[in-house]
Amino acid sequence: MARPTRPILSRGRICAAALGIVDRDGLDQLSMRKLAGELGVQVSSLYEHVKTKDDVLHEVANAIMEGVDVSGFEAGDWRHGVASWARSYRAALAAHPHIVPFLAYGPARREASLRRADAVHGGLVGAGWPPRYATMIGASTKYLVIGSAMASFARGFDDDVQVYVERYAYLADAHRLADHADTIDRDSFELALEMFLDGLGRLHERVAAPQDQGRTPRPNG
Repeated sequence: MARPTRPILSRGRICAAALGIVDRDGLDQLSMRKLAGELGVQVSSLYEHVKTKDDVLHEVANAIMEGVDVSGFEAGDWRHGVASWARSYRAALAAHPHIVPFLAYGPARREASLRRADAVHGGLVGAGWPPRYATMIGASTKYLVIGSAMASFARGFDDDVQVYVERYAYLADAHRLADHADTIDRDSFELALEMFLDGLGRLHERVAAPQDQGRTPRPNG
């Protein structure tokens, strides 16, 4: 059997190549021409599978969101659900920080994103949260996660001690932060998440509906 004269394309292969470009070169560097070159095909071949660069990015975003775990809500424990979702969400985005600005706009029509939003909202309402609060908890968690995934606090400081000596008395060790960035950023996220959940716990005591009234999710509140 003769081999194909050009590489076989699929949406999955296109998605993987696009994510590779974004991870390596940044979001702004992705173009249909560059993507075609990465895949070893003509640009016209790409258009047989995807219409625009935005379509490609939605495919990439959808694939990333497929890795976000929302199963923690299934047991009815909203705190565990939010915590496990937030950690999984952050891990998925932190692995591909260059695409976070695109994901930050919202779920659009992406199936994976909408299924997770539905599971989160339903899990919260099912645990007694009024629908309006469930919406705001979803939004607040997203703000926390995206802020954490988009940039490193610790790596934002210069590693030259002379920048701080004699001028910033309380930043005497700031030049060391970058060496411990992963730990600092992870622990800072965990601290923010813990404080967020503790505050929600107190709010839940005031606003939660009785459990038998909170089991059926409603789309609007």
